[in-house]
Amino acid sequence: MAKAPYIEEGRLRHLLKVAAVSGESPLRNVALLTTVYGTGMMLTEIARLPLRAYLNGDGSIRVKSCVDARIAYNGKERPIYWSNSKVTSAIDAYLAYRSAHRQGVTPMATAYRGLDPDGPLFLTGDGEPYKLIERRTGSGTPSYSCDSLSQLFRKLHLQAGIEGASAMSGRRTFAVRLANNGYDLRHINELLGHETLTATKRLIDANPVRLGAIVARVI
Repeated sequence: MAKAPYIEEGRLRHLLKVAAVSGESPLRNVALLTTVYGTGMMLTEIARLPLRAYLNGDGSIRVKSCVDARIAYNGKERPIYWSNSKVTSAIDAYLAYRSAHRQGVTPMATAYRGLDPDGPLFLTGDGEPYKLIERRTGSGTPSYSCDSLSQLFRKLHLQAGIEGASAMSGRRTFAVRLANNGYDLRHINELLGHETLTATKRLIDANPVRLGAIVARVI
């Protein structure tokens, strides 16, 4: 199966700019995009990620957090680091919108910025949780997808003129950029939650940007 395309930095900036001024819920859409491209999380994980995985009770950002085993795509807990200011600024702007529009609020106004800590971090345009669809593989193992989020991500890329891209482009771009910046494969593997280093290497290999850089230095 073909890999999701890697999104170069300039195209990613364009994607975010277009998302910020297009469609419904632009603040949410920018926050979703920066989260996928800035953490490498899967859509089914993002759909179920609770607000408490991002915020502490006093409303501060929980810099070191985790994808709980109950929502992780492979059933295994792994770390998330909310240490990228572009990601956190986008999420904070979206949470301020949620609070102003009374989406997922709680009577405890002083805790978690007045939002329900057990509710999802991201909500639909109507302020409801995203729904997952359960399917069964040939062996009977359950498999989950979030079709509404998948469709949204394809739409966001297409409206920015990026064809063939999806949320998996964000995951691959996250991994490739870390590799290009010299980070150890084991660390990238841990952040992605892959079972093996081979899976991480396969996601990163044949990066067109890296190959182009190699050719540029040939003579």
